[in-house]
Amino acid sequence: MLLYCRAGWAIFAPFVRKERAPRMDLAAAIRTIPDYPKPGIMFRDVTTLLADARAFRRTVDELVQPLAGAKIDKVAGIEARGFILGGAIAHQLSVGFVPIRKKGKLPHQTIGEEYELEYGVDEVEIHIDAVEKGERILLVDDLIATGGTASAAIKLLERAGGVIVLCAFVIDLPDLGGAAKLRAMGKQVTSLVAFDGE
Repeated sequence: MLLYCRAGWAIFAPFVRKERAPRMDLAAAIRTIPDYPKPGIMFRDVTTLLADARAFRRTVDELVQPLAGAKIDKVAGIEARGFILGGAIAHQLSVGFVPIRKKGKLPHQTIGEEYELEYGVDEVEIHIDAVEKGERILLVDDLIATGGTASAAIKLLERAGGVIVLCAFVIDLPDLGGAAKLRAMGKQVTSLVAFDGE
C-alpha cells in the first residue's frame, strides 16, 4: 500500500496480513424443495442463492474464474435462470449477452433446435443475428440435469456459427448424466455444486 508523509514523499506501508474469511458453502445457499414438480423429485432452487448478495457474487466470480486469459465474445444464457446468471457474467466480462428462449418467445427472425422431453419434444430458439461466425461463446445455466436443453443450445449456437468455449452451471446432477453428455460432445463443462439423485 502506498502512503504519503507530510513532506510529500511516497512511502510503502508495511504489509499487514489479513485473516482470510472462510469460504462460503454455496450448496447451503440453495434451497431444496422435495416432490416438486412431481413426487420423487428434489427441486434445487437457486432463487435463495440469487437473493443472497454474497453468494450471488461468489457464484458469478467462480463461474468466470475458469475463463481467466480466455477470449470470450458473447455469453449465452438458457431461459430462465440462465438469463440472470448470464447477464451478470456478461457484465463482468464486458461482452454481449444472447438469450436462448423457448419457441415463440423472440420477436425477430429465429433459428431453433428441438430436443426430447420425457413425453414429447420442445424447442429452443435464438435470433438469427444473435451470433456472428467464429464468435467464442460461454454457455450458462443454473443447472445441468439430463443435458437435453443444454445440448440443443450448443447445437443451435454452433449452427449460428458460434464456438462454444465452456458450458458453465451452478448445479450438476451427475446421476442424470447431462454433464457427461456434453463432454461426449467434446465440450468443456464446469459446475460449482453437485447433488446426488434427481
